[in-house]
Amino acid sequence: MKRMRKLLSALILSLPLLAGSAAAQSAVDQKALAAMSSDAVAKLPAKKVFGAQKGPANLAPRAIGSYAKGCLAGGRALAVDGPAWQVMRLSRNRNWAHPDMIALVERLAIEARAEDGWNGLLVGDLAQPRGGPMLSGHASHQVGLDADVWLTPMPDRTLSRKERETINATVVTKDRKTIDKKVWTEAHARLIKRAASYPEVARIFVHPPIKAELCKWAKGDTAWLAKVRPYFGHNYHFHIRINCPKGSTTCKNQPTPHPKDGTGCGEELAYWMGDVPWVPKKKPDPNAKPVKPVKPPPPMTVSALPAECRTVVTAE
Repeated sequence: MKRMRKLLSALILSLPLLAGSAAAQSAVDQKALAAMSSDAVAKLPAKKVFGAQKGPANLAPRAIGSYAKGCLAGGRALAVDGPAWQVMRLSRNRNWAHPDMIALVERLAIEARAEDGWNGLLVGDLAQPRGGPMLSGHASHQVGLDADVWLTPMPDRTLSRKERETINATVVTKDRKTIDKKVWTEAHARLIKRAASYPEVARIFVHPPIKAELCKWAKGDTAWLAKVRPYFGHNYHFHIRINCPKGSTTCKNQPTPHPKDGTGCGEELAYWMGDVPWVPKKKPDPNAKPVKPVKPPPPMTVSALPAECRTVVTAE
């Protein structure tokens, strides 16, 4: 018991260093983690544990839990450079996903180049090597079934590592209500339609004016629009989410979107184009009596994730 407590203490102290380092996690650290009891692992801070993992769990591929509370077994890395894609922000090490998600990104890249006039994908975050909560950014992307694709086509050359870290994506929308017609092209619309048309895709998240533009553009069969959901923070990329793959028995799908009008171009879009979702929180009254600061909640531990995630994070 005393030895286990020492291991636990040493590992917690090392986690911030591991998470902030570009070097691979050492075998000694992983062995220390694997040597802990399930109860001890459950008490570790989830973001730091999963954020420190530099490689996948050598297990059968499975998405475990829900998109915003889960992990990934048997993750596969999307190649940094492909025939029709390049991965951005390489220092994050977030180009991992379930093999089905990897296959979909590769397929989308190749088909969009061949048929939609899109030169190739610049791919943003997918998931960490073993999924789980991230040290920064996304609340979802935890089970290897999410991928961000930039709304900027791939250039005709291979970007350097520095460029992939520093280039900022073209912001398609000027604000939350308008779209930049100097940037937006029909190829953007064709790309998003193709992604939404794949049967395994559950949702596509875009900035509200992008959804509005797609609603104006779509002709004929518009059923695919129901999958395209307006949401905050998607003004320079769109977010693809796929359904739980076969074999991932503990993965939890979201309910299939069924907007009243069949497309989400009516009341739902009007809500997002209105002011209600964007109203900022009221500023505190400077003349009010001081309020005792609320103590922030403790960081989420591994125990908040499905129990299988303890096996995923400790696997060598």
